[in-house]
Amino acid sequence: MFVTASAPEVDGASTAPPIISLRSASFGYADRAVVSDVTLDVRAGEVVAVLGPNGSGKSTLVRGLLGLTQHLGGDLELFGVPRDRFRDHARVGYVPQRHTLSTSVRATVEEIVATGRLVRQSWFDRPNRTDQSVIDRALDVVGLADRARADVTTLSGGQQRRVLIARALASQPDVLIMDEPTAGVDTANQHVLAEVLGRLAAQGVTMVIVTHEMDAFVDVVTRVVVIDNGRVSFDGPADDFGRQSGAVLHEHHTHHHDDEMRRAAGLPGTPGAGPLDRSGGRRA
Repeated sequence: MFVTASAPEVDGASTAPPIISLRSASFGYADRAVVSDVTLDVRAGEVVAVLGPNGSGKSTLVRGLLGLTQHLGGDLELFGVPRDRFRDHARVGYVPQRHTLSTSVRATVEEIVATGRLVRQSWFDRPNRTDQSVIDRALDVVGLADRARADVTTLSGGQQRRVLIARALASQPDVLIMDEPTAGVDTANQHVLAEVLGRLAAQGVTMVIVTHEMDAFVDVVTRVVVIDNGRVSFDGPADDFGRQSGAVLHEHHTHHHDDEMRRAAGLPGTPGAGPLDRSGGRRA
C-alpha cells in the first residue's frame, strides 16, 4: 500500500488538515496569471478530476501545486504547511504531461522506477531490500512486473505512462498528481490505465487527475473540478457532474495539450521537460 495519509473520519469531521488547500490562489508564468482566485480543498482518499477547455489553466493549476509555475497570490498549503515552506516532497507524487520517455536515455523499466526512490534516500545510501520491495510492488500495481528488465524504449506509449506512474508510486506518496495521463493513448490502453488507477483508488490513494478523457475514469473519480477561463466554474461530486456535464462542458473533449502551456513556451521562468521526458513520442 502506497498511501500513509489518514482517511477522513466516518462522521466527516476529520481532524487532519486537507492534503491540498487553496484559498483565492493564482498561478501563472512571468508574473502573468493564468488561473486566478481558486479556492478548494482535497482530502485524503479523494480522486479529483480537473477538467476544462483548451487554455483554461488546468495544467498551470496542478503545476502550481508542485511549485513548477509561479504562485502569484492567495494561499496554498500542502498537508497544512504553506507551499513555500513545504519540504517533505516525497509525500507528493507527480506524473507529468510530457510523459513519453526520451529515446536518448537508455534504461530499463526497473531503473526508471528506481529513480522514484531517490527522494526517500540520502545521497550516500545504497538501495536496500525495502527499496527493492517498493519498486517491485509499484511495478506490480501498474501491471509491468514482467517487463522490469525491458528497455523503456521498447514499450508502447501506454506502457511508458504506467512506468512513470510506478516511478511516482516508488516515493510512497500520500497524494498522486497526474497531468493528462491518457493523452495520446489509444482506447484499449486508456482502459488499462483506468484499471491501474482503480486499484490505487481501492487502496485509498488520493489522486488529482487533469484529464480530457473523463469517460475512462468514470468509475474511479469521486469529485470533479472544472476550470474555465482561469477560474473554477464547477466543483462537486462526480455524480452531480454527470447530471450537469452538458451545461458545464463545451469544447472540453477536444483537448490534447493545454494552450496555456503553448502560450507560456519561451517565457522567462517557464519550466521545461526533465531529462527523462519529452513532448513527442509514439502513441500506444
